[in-house]
Amino acid sequence: MTPAFKPLAALALCLAMGSTLAANVKMSLSDKASLQAGLQQHIDRNLVDGAYLRLNPGTGEVTKLHPVTAHPMILRMGSYYVLCSDFRDAKGEAVNVDFYMAPRGKGFVVFHAAAAQRADLEKLMKAGKAEMVD
Repeated sequence: MTPAFKPLAALALCLAMGSTLAANVKMSLSDKASLQAGLQQHIDRNLVDGAYLRLNPGTGEVTKLHPVTAHPMILRMGSYYVLCSDFRDAKGEAVNVDFYMAPRGKGFVVFHAAAAQRADLEKLMKAGKAEMVD
């Protein structure tokens, strides 16, 4: 798959995953905007020289990921949410990052970021523990 095609494939996967759910969860436009703002603030605050750093705990390798675009997809897991965003590594390869978020005060904060671990989120969706927000 070409690097230019990977973000499109990731977005198609997000949309396809949502289409398999029986019922979407309703959410206000204001809360959706607040989630997206919380995600963008998290990314902006955690950039080091323009890169979001990812640690591979098995090897100790730190990878620099550069933000590309956020997806419109929002999933709900009980009182928590998942948003995803595309990044690029040093080779220009697309890397999808799923951000797990919790409400705090009038906004939302990221409590976990999972880079290139989409299979874990798919398992949660198949188990009915994560649902698309409408």
